Amino acid sequence: MSSTASASPRAQAWLWALATAAVVLLIDQLAKIAVRDSIALGETRSLLPGLVQLVDARNRGIAFGFLPGQQWLVTALIALALLVLLAYFARHSTRPFLWLATGMLLGGALGNVLDRIRAGSVTDFVKLPLGWPPFNLADAAITIGVFLLVLTIERRERA
Repeated sequence: MSSTASASPRAQAWLWALATAAVVLLIDQLAKIAVRDSIALGETRSLLPGLVQLVDARNRGIAFGFLPGQQWLVTALIALALLVLLAYFARHSTRPFLWLATGMLLGGALGNVLDRIRAGSVTDFVKLPLGWPPFNLADAAITIGVFLLVLTIERRERA
């Protein structure tokens, strides 16, 4: 019998959330390293012509460059949001797929915080058309995580 099979549903949810966070963090950091090593700062490369470009951009704020240069404030806001998320997860960890939302949010947030600590800015590299600001895989994980969190809460409320 495996250790996860004998673990309580709550413990399994925590394990899945932490494993998801670790995978998101690893993939995000590897992608950022690849971009920093292969694309010059400010350079643009076409990945899917007319649809997706790769860039090496640095974001000193939070989403869409909001609060630039406010590293301590940004870090405090992220820490507060993560504490609220983890407190919520601790109380409701057995809800279906809440582990996935929590893991994606945690891994994405930690990926961007690690950039801020290491370099003072976040490496963004995916650029979509129509003036959309560049973003990274951590941002995508955070966005999907928020969507899943809302769906999980909404689904529970309707039930």
